[in-house]
Amino acid sequence: MASAFPHQPPVTHAPREQTNIVVDRNEPTEVLQVLSSETAQAILGTLKSDPKTASEIAQSLDQSIQNVSYHLDRLHDVELITPIETWYSEKGREMTVYALASEQLVVEFHDDTE
Repeated sequence: MASAFPHQPPVTHAPREQTNIVVDRNEPTEVLQVLSSETAQAILGTLKSDPKTASEIAQSLDQSIQNVSYHLDRLHDVELITPIETWYSEKGREMTVYALASEQLVVEFHDDTE
């Protein structure tokens, strides 16, 4: 039976060129804490080629959807990924499509002696 919902329409996304992460000894850097996870790093690597849904990421990493969703939430909170589209499953359930928010991460060290 054909669905009235588009399953996976084409997605176009142009991430920012660069995101700067400032490391300051007086304040923890949440982005680096999120990136300390191997799973988070693997998710970013998976999204480098194409935007994907949480279930596609989980399948490609052989991880549970719950674990991937946890890391997607953390990556989104620190603005390393962004939801760019909504697809629908064959059962009509909404699926968020995620993509990288930027092409490069640049780590800067804050000099508080200035």
